[in-house]
This record gives sequence, C-alpha cells and structure tokens, in this order.
Amino acid sequence: MVTKERRFGRGLSGLCLGLLISMQASAKPLPIFDVHTHYKWDQEEVTTPEQAIQMLDKAGVSHVVVIGTPADNALKLKKLAPDRVITFWSPYRFSGDKMEWQFKKKSLEKAERDLATGQYQGIGELHLLGGFSAKWNKSPVMVKLLALGLKYDLPLMVHNEFSKNIPSIRLCRANPDNRFLFAHAGAILDPDEVAEILESCPNVIMDLAARDPWRYVSHPITNDDGRLLPDWEALITKYDNRFVIGSDTVWPVDRHSMWDEPDSGWQELPRFINFHRRWLSFLPESSQEKLATQNAERFFRIH
Repeated sequence: MVTKERRFGRGLSGLCLGLLISMQASAKPLPIFDVHTHYKWDQEEVTTPEQAIQMLDKAGVSHVVVIGTPADNALKLKKLAPDRVITFWSPYRFSGDKMEWQFKKKSLEKAERDLATGQYQGIGELHLLGGFSAKWNKSPVMVKLLALGLKYDLPLMVHNEFSKNIPSIRLCRANPDNRFLFAHAGAILDPDEVAEILESCPNVIMDLAARDPWRYVSHPITNDDGRLLPDWEALITKYDNRFVIGSDTVWPVDRHSMWDEPDSGWQELPRFINFHRRWLSFLPESSQEKLATQNAERFFRIH
C-alpha cells in the first residue's frame, strides 16, 4: 500500500500517457512478474479471487506477489493458481495496523504458526514510516519478523518512507543475512540516494510499484511520454539486475480503505502494468527482460 498523496498530477500529461500505454497494450505484451499486489478485505467486495486471476491474464502478468489483509486473504488467490501466486505473510488485519503493527506482539504467535505451514513465501509489506524508520530495532515485532525471515529463508518487503536513505541503509547493513525487497524504490528518494542503498546493501532489491503518474505524483520517475527521466534511466540501466516491477493494486489512493468505499485496485491492474511496459520499451532488450521477469524469478527462486 502506498503513502497517501493527493492526485494533483492527473492533467494532460496523465491523459497522454494513458493513450500511449493503451496503444502499446494492443500489441503482444511483454510478460511482467508483478512483485507487489494486495488482496484486502475491502478489495474482495469488488473483485473476487477468480476475477483477480482473470485480471492477471488481462494484464499479461506471469507471476504475482500477493499481500493479504488479513494475511490469509492472499491464500484465496494462491489456491486458484498455486504455481503463479506467491503469498506474503502480513501482520496487518485492517488498514489501521499500518501505523501500529510494530508494537502488537500478539501478532507474533500467528506469524510463527502461519509461517511454519510453508504457505507463505515472504513477509510484508512492513511500513516503517516517519520516526519508526530509524527505530526498527526498538520494535519487538520487527526484530522477531527479521528472525523468522532467516529461520524460514523468506524475504521481507519493507516500505521505508523517510526523507533520507540512512534508515534504510542501517536496516539492511544491520541484517546482512536477510533478503529485502524495498517497496517503491524508497518512495520519495532521489536516484542518487537509491544508488547509495544498492551500493551499501547487496541484500536489497528495489521494487518500482506505484511509481506512476497516479500515485507518487510528487516524485515522478518518467516524463510525459512515459520514458524514464535521465537520472532514473541511468540508475535502472546500471543496476538492471537489482530492480523489479510491481503494480501495487490500491485505488483510489487518496481514499484507501475508507469504510464507505471499497478498494478497486485490481480493476486498475492493466493500467498500472502497462505504465511499466511503456518505460521498459525504451531500454535495451537485455535490460527489459531482466526487469520484467528475470530478476524477480531469481529473487524468488523460480525455475
């Protein structure tokens, strides 16, 4: 789930990009391994598990990481497509847990029990927001989940949204044996700061979920025609084995998990995925394949 930001960037450039990615989608699409989706209680109101799998077909998604809220919601999709769906265990029961999960020690009993079943292939998404970013080691829940990640050899998806990269670097350096998937490529970090994390921590992979014109509108990675901005293109091309793609099926982002409006993010999946196909199309073919599927397949040890 991405940080709440106002959708003030949905003007002419967004419409033009929408037309471009729609035109691109008419050709045979490049398969995408989507490393970041959610299947929440309020999404099931508008998208059944069967419909979610159909949306994967429509979007040309080969494999998908699903984060359930509550955790076992993800298993509903895995049951339908066990070879295609990778499930992450989340401590969240509802949206409010995003700000409080770090100190709810009761969730650890369920974590131990659920992860021991082997039904989950990762842990997260774990939001480290504001002051929590620098205090992860003060959270008994985070410390235990890191230990469980090592015990069961599972990666952790971390959403660390802070104005500097120092907390992220401290986290991955302090836990060199854990494997991390950093959500949204640092969310609001610039390319130089993301590069410092990658250089400091070989145990980190960056996901580019929600880095589109409709969510992180204040921190774009592409220009109006959908091509990566020069600094981002240089970064992603240089580290084309360290980035992966995600959709982050949350919508509408500025009113997510409201009691009176279900989350329709799965209906937006093709649009989010085609945004990534657009900027990928400008890169060398070898980089396209790594970013679209190969890096994620290696990270999740598929094939």
